[in-house]
Amino acid sequence: MNNIICIAGPTASGKTALAVELAKELGGEVVSCDSMQVYRRMDIGTAKPTEEEKQGIVHHMLDVAEPWEEFSVSRYCEMAAPIVDDILARGKTAIIAGGTGLYMDSLIKGNDFAPFPTTGMREKLEAQADADGMEAMHSLLASIDPDSAARLPINDRKRIIRALEVYYETGETITAHNLRTQAIPPKYQPVWLGLDFADRADLYQRIDLRVSIMLEQGLEREIRDLLAEGIPPKCTAMQAIGYKEFVDAMDGKISIEEAADQVRQSSRRYAKRQLTWFRRNPKMHWLVRSADTKTDEILAAARQIVHTYDN
Repeated sequence: MNNIICIAGPTASGKTALAVELAKELGGEVVSCDSMQVYRRMDIGTAKPTEEEKQGIVHHMLDVAEPWEEFSVSRYCEMAAPIVDDILARGKTAIIAGGTGLYMDSLIKGNDFAPFPTTGMREKLEAQADADGMEAMHSLLASIDPDSAARLPINDRKRIIRALEVYYETGETITAHNLRTQAIPPKYQPVWLGLDFADRADLYQRIDLRVSIMLEQGLEREIRDLLAEGIPPKCTAMQAIGYKEFVDAMDGKISIEEAADQVRQSSRRYAKRQLTWFRRNPKMHWLVRSADTKTDEILAAARQIVHTYDN
């Protein structure tokens, strides 16, 4: 049996429940792959599994960063890869579950990320961007790395500066770096399981219900507590779906009801983007359910796929 399983899919599709059930059967541990569940005290709005939902199964990569911190795919992989290796070394099954496709793909590939040195180069480039404007920075990038410049819009300040930083620090363009790392075989060879619904309306109904439950559980209070701590409303964590909308409501820009509707709409759009990402994976085994499909049926189908791919 394969000792690494990836469970992917859109928000509210049942990834956590399936991961826990498989972990119970296979003697596994769950490695969360969610870019927002890494943040401490952001529990309700990220749908972080409760102790009851975990059912005694060890979960990793939850609550590993403060809300005011910047968190990236490189940091995720740097922290998660040793955890996966340790789970495997102990003879257990690593079940990587979540909806952040970039994080999951990068972890499985074992991506070699361009370094993030603290030489002050980024600060110099930031100051140059402030002084000269992003059109000039984009032109500079085009002269160094035309492929990256063609891919990045002029207003993508963060990625343009990052591409320039990589070149000035390493002498290698980020395009060349990415091509080189993509040629490296994947570090892990998991069984891929994808969750989806035959009728998109059923998924949307689950999303709508989840937002309502979050409000009942005290999402508004959670956000107020974070803001009272001094967490900046504009930091990356607070710009997540389910948080930024209610920050606007608390500022009086919109009502709580309007904020909830915006969360539902944004979550639906995000689910579509997640499905688009995961459908590009030719190794994904899709478990497509209807509104009436029981958890046991999904588990049985997943079990059959997992046991088919013995090492």
